[in-house]
Amino acid sequence: MRIPDIELLWWAGCPSTDKSLRELRAVLLDLELGSAQIRTREIGSEEEARSAGFGGSPTILIDGVDAVPATDEPVGLSCRVYRRRDGTISPTPDPDDLREALRRAVAREEVKR
Repeated sequence: MRIPDIELLWWAGCPSTDKSLRELRAVLLDLELGSAQIRTREIGSEEEARSAGFGGSPTILIDGVDAVPATDEPVGLSCRVYRRRDGTISPTPDPDDLREALRRAVAREEVKR
């Protein structure tokens, strides 16, 4: 099974980076992708945020694509807000959304082979 490229973008002003990493690692283990490397990149300026299309911290990219695309989040240095599948608001993405995005990434690559 191909391991997708995973990157977590974060901003120092947001306290949810560690929680997001823990939740992401748990999802990877659930999907038997525990050997995946998670790169982290701090976004430190408004210019860097604009350049990266950074919709807030944390943002998780899978193969360069936002795992949970922001629909109305402004680009810039801010804490991101996610709506979980149960309707609650959270500073981290819903683990089910991460699972779905990772499964799609693995399936896309397997079809190409």
